Amino acid sequence: MRDLHRRKARGRRGLALVEGIRLVEEALAAGVAFRGAVVAPELLRTARGAALVEDLARHAVPVEEVGARTFAQLADTETPQGIIAVIEPRRWTPADIALAPGAVVLVIDGVQDPGNVGTLIRTAHALGAAGTVVLRGTADPTSPKALRAALGATFRHPVAALDDAAFIAWTRQHHVVLWAAAADGTPLHRALGADRRAAGRPIAVIVGNEGAGIRPQLNAVAAQRVAIPLAQGAESLNVAVAAGILLYEVTRGR
Repeated sequence: MRDLHRRKARGRRGLALVEGIRLVEEALAAGVAFRGAVVAPELLRTARGAALVEDLARHAVPVEEVGARTFAQLADTETPQGIIAVIEPRRWTPADIALAPGAVVLVIDGVQDPGNVGTLIRTAHALGAAGTVVLRGTADPTSPKALRAALGATFRHPVAALDDAAFIAWTRQHHVVLWAAAADGTPLHRALGADRRAAGRPIAVIVGNEGAGIRPQLNAVAAQRVAIPLAQGAESLNVAVAAGILLYEVTRGR
């Protein structure tokens, strides 16, 4: 479990950690494969915690109780809830993203904060995006913090990791129109009414690194650079907030 706090170990083993009562409940409900779980003594003193341990037992998940000190060393949070599980997260591929006419896809380019990555995935799932593509330089969506921020969305919403060449080839193969979020882009309401090339075709909305933005090679292949008009004096929005607005407006406009 200590090893799984490292990205390389998660990739090599095909495993991840989920921490907290609600996230473990979400993983069980989504049918995620479990390898096992550790619990702290205080978890069993609550009705919800005891019920969760019973549910794990019904699913034949091995559960081991450890002391509070050991549990704190394994936990990724400052105030642990008393349960950490090892899961086999689903390995999504681009084929899992259903590109029906009018579908919307979120693309994450180089977003380095795992909390933002998890929130982006949760937002894309909640707003009905067909899936999320994660490009290089982006934080691992299966890191403990990203999984907590996604609050179970990662278990149900396709999240496919691609390099630039494979991503561009995928968009061309499926006739996906690329829109890149940019502060100096076309105001979103104008873009929605003007881009006839996007009519009936899937749209992929790209959001970029919190500081540097979207990389030039992706801007170069985007059909449009789009912006959210902000009040005078406002510099920018958090990337997850911006993605939520973009996805909502693009989905509604379809």
